[in-house]
Amino acid sequence: MSTSTSTSTSGSGTEGTGEGPAEVAPTLDGPVPKTLGFLVQGAFWANLGVSLLGFAGVLAVLEPAGAPLLAVAAAVTATVVGTLIGSAMVGLSAMPGAATGAPAMVLLRGLFGGVLSWIPSVLNVVQLIGWGTFELVVIAQAGTLALGGPTWAWVLGAGVVTTLLTLRPLGMLRLLRRVVTVLVAISVAYLAWWLFSRPELSLTAGGGSWAGFWAGSDAAIAVAVSWIPVASDFSRHSRRVSTAFTAATVGYGVTQILCFVVGLAALALVGGDGDAVFAPMLAAPLGVVALLVLTARETDQSFANVYSTAVSVQNLAPRADRRLLCLAIGAVITVLALGVTIDDYAVFLAVIGSVFVPLLGVGVGDALVRRGTAGPDGRAPLRYVSGDLSRWAPSRPLMVVAWVIGLVAYQLVNPGGAPVWSDAWLALREALGIAPPSWLSASLLSFLVAGVAAAGLARLERRRTSRTTG
Repeated sequence: MSTSTSTSTSGSGTEGTGEGPAEVAPTLDGPVPKTLGFLVQGAFWANLGVSLLGFAGVLAVLEPAGAPLLAVAAAVTATVVGTLIGSAMVGLSAMPGAATGAPAMVLLRGLFGGVLSWIPSVLNVVQLIGWGTFELVVIAQAGTLALGGPTWAWVLGAGVVTTLLTLRPLGMLRLLRRVVTVLVAISVAYLAWWLFSRPELSLTAGGGSWAGFWAGSDAAIAVAVSWIPVASDFSRHSRRVSTAFTAATVGYGVTQILCFVVGLAALALVGGDGDAVFAPMLAAPLGVVALLVLTARETDQSFANVYSTAVSVQNLAPRADRRLLCLAIGAVITVLALGVTIDDYAVFLAVIGSVFVPLLGVGVGDALVRRGTAGPDGRAPLRYVSGDLSRWAPSRPLMVVAWVIGLVAYQLVNPGGAPVWSDAWLALREALGIAPPSWLSASLLSFLVAGVAAAGLARLERRRTSRTTG
């Protein structure tokens, strides 16, 4: 059984030493630099937590699909709770990459098998292209508001910059730590001070209730967990596993909460109009400067999406040159961004959560069963993932079954607002006579259901293997 990538063994070579090549190899069979410490990773995740999409996207928390409007206090609480849960999930998903040196979709070879790992890889490519497209749309929206000019010009400019950044990904991460993070922190702090000092700001107006609290939390979780299937693409360059977990959990969690709370204040000032969320920021004396800093920084979001899309494609074609893939993917999202509007964002989030939250649950459930099991070399226990990360690793269809079970659990609780997709799940829920209580979180339920199903099916799989080999 050939191993098409060095990632299955590269985790033990340079971890903790900071040695190795300065940049990521163009193909999966190249060496994996283990050079990133806490500051670089923390700055990266902190920047991902601050998003122009987040300022307007918090509307999905305030007005969750299929649930009543939340009171502002409920929306803030849902933001905090959902972000803490989601960022912890991202931290967990970063650990296997740091332990093995393997990117996220390659790790799924150990969970599902080589061929079956193509299923989540394709879904990940689709969702990342969607995210990348939305990022260019919001960059163009903010840039047009700040400086004017045609939207298409902003989209093209952002697309070109995004694509160029993907050609030297580790250099991009170091740039974030040295320069961008400080400017972003100053800009966000200034905007927060300006918005919350407005005498006309009222966070108690507008009514609402706590009835849709968990639906709102699921929206905040969904924003965070969208990074689950890409976390190991970056954490595989971490010097330590614990650093990867802490940097992702803390760095991302703190800044997403701050970003959403600032977004809530801006929405309160414009009567909940998501299209006008940037207007109060531009009204600040230095609002244009702050918004331009955040607009320029937003390219780190689109950068991460394009880069990870290319790495996900490499799970299907390991010898494909990442640089050429990034050029092609950058062109695709640029074209798509010229015709997509931000109105589809909330629907997009609901589908993302239902797919990738249970995927993490399957990974955790399988890891709990496999802990203490020796690796393929007979030495180290497999603490995080199955050891066979070769391209043609044996298929594990039972893990796909557990994943589907978790997805179904999510949709039966929170089918979202996609016209055809959600209608089908609502019809099934009605046919089954299921009426989920308002306090039930689709994300937590699907994570637990998928994890329990995976653990049970992994034990069954192990017994079958024992009988066969015995």
